Amino acid sequence: MNATTMRGALLAALACVLVGGSFTANSLLGDYPYAGGQFLRYALAFLLLVPFAGPGARDRLRSLGAGRWLRLALLAAVGMVGFNLAVLAAERTAEPAVPGVFVGCAPVVVAVLVPLLDGRRPQRVVLYGALFVAVGAFTVQGWGRTDGAGIAFSVCALVGEVGFAVLAVPVLRPLGPRLLSTVVCGVAAAESALAGVLIDGSGWLRRPDAVEAGALLWQAVVVTVVGFVCWYMGMQRIGAERATLFSGLIPVAAACTAPLVGTGSYGAAQAVGSALVCAGVAVGSGASPRFRGKAPTRRQRVSERSLEKL
Repeated sequence: MNATTMRGALLAALACVLVGGSFTANSLLGDYPYAGGQFLRYALAFLLLVPFAGPGARDRLRSLGAGRWLRLALLAAVGMVGFNLAVLAAERTAEPAVPGVFVGCAPVVVAVLVPLLDGRRPQRVVLYGALFVAVGAFTVQGWGRTDGAGIAFSVCALVGEVGFAVLAVPVLRPLGPRLLSTVVCGVAAAESALAGVLIDGSGWLRRPDAVEAGALLWQAVVVTVVGFVCWYMGMQRIGAERATLFSGLIPVAAACTAPLVGTGSYGAAQAVGSALVCAGVAVGSGASPRFRGKAPTRRQRVSERSLEKL
């Protein structure tokens, strides 16, 4: 694993650990209007990200065609607003572990889907690692009570998690991680406001209390601003297939942080699942020498050298 790949892996891992901590923060927002909370989170993140969008941001945005703007709108709607709404809807009739198990399958879906969309075969080593990660995520969370609606919304959450990675691939190169994060947060804030007015009417937004404000600040500043930029920087360096492997760290981080607020415990099953996730990441990302793939092609080496300059 070279320096570029190592940095990408560390960035993706950090992003997913931060997202896992956000699940614990979500448990403190149960009484806050969903759409209003998402609006505050993404609007604040957008305002914080604007100064760091990078030089030439306006020119890069003007160069985007209608197709890429549509993709950005879908990315925000499916991978951000829709994902969170699906998880919330699933947990109305299912225990939280159920959508978590489905989301844990995202590495497998991405490991197959991204290469096929790119006109190539899935890499077996990445697919094996993704399977390890999915099994580990299931072991960490277990399985809970559910019904048909819970399963259906959990599948929607899986689609959102996959879309957050796959839909970003064509716009990551022209925009870069910081500008991409800035734009999707602005779009997601607008979509959340629209959803709030349509779903909750005049009660879609209210002043949060101290605990809710703290949870929203954590989600906006740490999870969204830091987490999104790290995620897309990592994906830029190691690709969507390998970056999504690290999403298995989300339930691990959630299991580790849940005891801090009294919403869960960390036991033997969580320890075994965490080990499986780490093994899957090591196998799929090439960190394990035994499972490293073929040597990179000249084209890949040129791409990696250019990324090292970013």
